[in-house]
Amino acid sequence: MKDIMIMNVKKIAFGAAVVFFAGFTSAQTLQDGINSIDSDKFAQAKINFTEMVAKAPTAENYFYLGNTYLKQSEPDYAKAVESFNKGLAADSKSYLNKIGLATVKLGKGDKSAVAEIQKIVTDSREKDPEVLFRAAEALTLFEKNNAPDLAIQFLTKAIEKAEKKGVPAHYYYTLGDAYRIKRVPGDAMSAYDKALPLAKNKASVYTRMGTLWMAAQLWKNAKESLDKSIAVDATYAPAYKAMASYNIRYQENAKATQDLINYTKYADEDPYTQLEISKLYFTNEDYANSKVVLDKIFDKIDDPIKFKLRAYQSFADGNYADAKQNMDTFVSQAEKTRLQPADQGLQGLIAAGLAKTETDAAKKSALMTESQQKIAIAKAAKDETMKWDIELANIAGGGASQAEAEKGPTTPEIEALKKKVAANKEDSDSLFKLATAYQDVKNWNGAVLTWQKMSILLPDWAPAYYSQGYSYQQAGNNDAAKLAYEKFISTVKPADQEANKQTLAYAYFAVAYMNKDSDAAKAKDYVAKSLQLDPTYQDAVKLNAEINK
Repeated sequence: MKDIMIMNVKKIAFGAAVVFFAGFTSAQTLQDGINSIDSDKFAQAKINFTEMVAKAPTAENYFYLGNTYLKQSEPDYAKAVESFNKGLAADSKSYLNKIGLATVKLGKGDKSAVAEIQKIVTDSREKDPEVLFRAAEALTLFEKNNAPDLAIQFLTKAIEKAEKKGVPAHYYYTLGDAYRIKRVPGDAMSAYDKALPLAKNKASVYTRMGTLWMAAQLWKNAKESLDKSIAVDATYAPAYKAMASYNIRYQENAKATQDLINYTKYADEDPYTQLEISKLYFTNEDYANSKVVLDKIFDKIDDPIKFKLRAYQSFADGNYADAKQNMDTFVSQAEKTRLQPADQGLQGLIAAGLAKTETDAAKKSALMTESQQKIAIAKAAKDETMKWDIELANIAGGGASQAEAEKGPTTPEIEALKKKVAANKEDSDSLFKLATAYQDVKNWNGAVLTWQKMSILLPDWAPAYYSQGYSYQQAGNNDAAKLAYEKFISTVKPADQEANKQTLAYAYFAVAYMNKDSDAAKAKDYVAKSLQLDPTYQDAVKLNAEINK
């Protein structure tokens, strides 16, 4: 499962800032807050800036407090606006707070905010590099609503004006952020290179470099940069979040879980940071930890994204009614610009789940029509948040859920192996033994789930997909079995085909047999391939004769 929340680049480690005040103590306090934001310690940053406002309720201090709410993983627009308005009450000409309010509009999808920010910069006569910087930062903050060309223009001017006193590192790495949004990776890396010798905490820059390499799919370079980040500062939380994304990409679930544990350890208890952790756990298919974290902070956050995450969790548990209720709440409360094709896809899967137990024929038909239409939207958008076909097959065939596996037959050997796997999710030997032990007692749900874990751990190991197909077939879920057998067929490498000749022959036969009444052309093609591999396979011989009369 891919990232369900569209975690944009700025969540990795976007934009710390440095502002120079005449008073040393004030600047030092400001820097503490800035460092906290850059380290994903948003609760600490809010405390820091709240104390600054209490001591000196200036327009600038209100801006920095409000900006903290925009920089967290899920912006809290209401609290940001509250602070910016207080800043304007303190100084009606405050360009920073005007930029703050325009940034809120931009974050909500109002593109007219770009022109508004440009006018604020013009009104400021471009004298203050900090105003130029904050305007540029606003134009790079949101994945879908940005203006990198204008941001680059403002940052270039900010750098020129700051040269006499020394250009702060964040001017350069925010310039890099703008170039990466523009998809000019060479210029982005050049800007990061300029930031590196100036940065007090080089982990911040190395992390940006790592995520840039990830965006370019240069995974070896990404890993090297992230390793450097952790080497120079083992407490820099965003590096672990980026590393978790890296390991999720490679389906290294156990390593990703450890990264998330470290991220939790070095970030702070801000509810929105915890929400981000819950999302990452879910993306890593660690549903239990995702639910534990979400339950802890559910009533502490106002963002409707919490309902979306709970809907996914309920869907994973097979609780379709609860999933629908939470998804409906999310859709009704969220800004329309935040709705994704995957949300439609999930609603389609939920509808299919509800249709399965619906006794009224008309309602059942309506739910299935809704399911097909909404899943088609996700597939047309090439959204791969979930494996739409396999999820539909699981619903139709009863699926394989942990709850059902727990209800199925077990043995002391199974219970002992479950403990070993829980202690070390990379123990492929114990996973193999657990899956076969489930098969021995005909606990097909347990077998399917364990073979799935094996294929996540070893995605190129074809036998895991064959075993999934067999277990699904034994459980009576032919739709899911077909998909698993197809995955097995496509995963077997040419050099390994001779060694897998018999299992390939059966897989082709099984898919042909399951398609003989629904897709005659495919059935004929697959049974022919089965016989090419093993001309003596009698079941295939009989099927071939039957469908080619």
